[in-house]
Amino acid sequence: MNRKIYKGVPIILVFALTISLIFTGCSSGKSKAPNYPTKAMEFIAPAGAGGGWDLTIRTVAKVLSDTKLVSVPMPVTNRPGGGGGVNLAYMQEKKGSDNIISVYSPPLLLINLNGSSKFGYKDTTPLARLISDYGAFVVAKNSKYKTITEVMDALKKDPKSVTIGGNSAAGSMDHIQFLMMAKAAGVQNLKEISYVSFQDNSGAAQVLGGHVDVLSTGLGEVRALLQSGDLRALASTADRRVGTGVMAEIPTCKEQGINATFENWRGLFGAPGMPEYAVKYWEDVLAKMVKTPEWAKACETNGWDQVYMNSTEFKKFLDETNEKYKEIMKEIGMLKV
Repeated sequence: MNRKIYKGVPIILVFALTISLIFTGCSSGKSKAPNYPTKAMEFIAPAGAGGGWDLTIRTVAKVLSDTKLVSVPMPVTNRPGGGGGVNLAYMQEKKGSDNIISVYSPPLLLINLNGSSKFGYKDTTPLARLISDYGAFVVAKNSKYKTITEVMDALKKDPKSVTIGGNSAAGSMDHIQFLMMAKAAGVQNLKEISYVSFQDNSGAAQVLGGHVDVLSTGLGEVRALLQSGDLRALASTADRRVGTGVMAEIPTCKEQGINATFENWRGLFGAPGMPEYAVKYWEDVLAKMVKTPEWAKACETNGWDQVYMNSTEFKKFLDETNEKYKEIMKEIGMLKV
C-alpha cells in the first residue's frame, strides 16, 4: 500500500500543476489575460467639459459603443488642471493599471518642456495616434478685427494691444500655436503679448463677453458657435482649408501671408506600465474603429484629419515631435528642460 501511495503522489502533483497552469497561464498576467476587458474602463479628458480633449474621448467612447467593438462601459471623467498635468500626475498613481485611457495632444509634451510638469509622454503608455485637428483664431461677431493680418499688425505696433485667450495653460498649446504664427508674421517681443488661460474651457464665453480680443483654440471646439454666427474665425493653422460647410470657409494663416502651420495631433494613452495584453487589445480595437463609417463621419463633422498610428509608430512620432517642440520652445524663450 505504501508503494501505491508513493507512486500516486507525483500523479496528484502533476494533475494539480496542470490545473494551475490552465487557470493562470504559462506566463505572467502581463502577457495574457482571458476575457479582457471585464470591467468598466475609465476614459479621461484631462480638461473641463466642452474642449477638444473632451470631444475626442467622448467621440471615441460613442463610436466604440455604437459599433459594438467594446462591450464594457466607458464613462468619461473630466480631470482638469495644469494643462493636463493634474491628470498626468494621477496616472502615475495608477501605474500598471489596465483600465485607464486618457486622451492627450501637444500639451503632453509642452507642459514638460516648459517646466510646469515633471512628467511627460514617457510617463505614459502610448496606444494610438488618431487624428489631427488644427488651431483656429476666432473673435466675437462684432469684433473690429476682420483678418488675422490686422491682429498681427496691431501686435507689431504694441505687443500688449491685443489680449489673446486660450483654454490651455500659458506655455502650452493654445498659447504656443498663436506665438508661432505671431513669430512667423514678424511680431517682436513675443513674451510681452498678453495671454489669458481659461482651463475650465470657458474661452469661447470669454471672447463672446469681450474679456479677451482673440481666442486661440481648436477648430472642432468652436464649430457650433461658428455655425451660429456668434463667433467669426480669422484663420486656421492648417496647411489647407479643412472640413465642410462653415469650417471650409475659414482661411489659413498661410493664405494671409503667414508662412507657418501648427498641427494639433490627438491620441490615446494608458497608464505607465500598462500590461501588454491591454496594449494589444486596444491597438487592435482602435485599428478597427478608425475604419468604421461612424468614425469617418465624426472626423468629417469635426474637421479632423485621420492620421492613425499604432503604439510603436506613435512612440517614434512622439520622440521626433518632442525634439521639434524643444526647438520651438527655445526660439520663443520658454524651454525649461
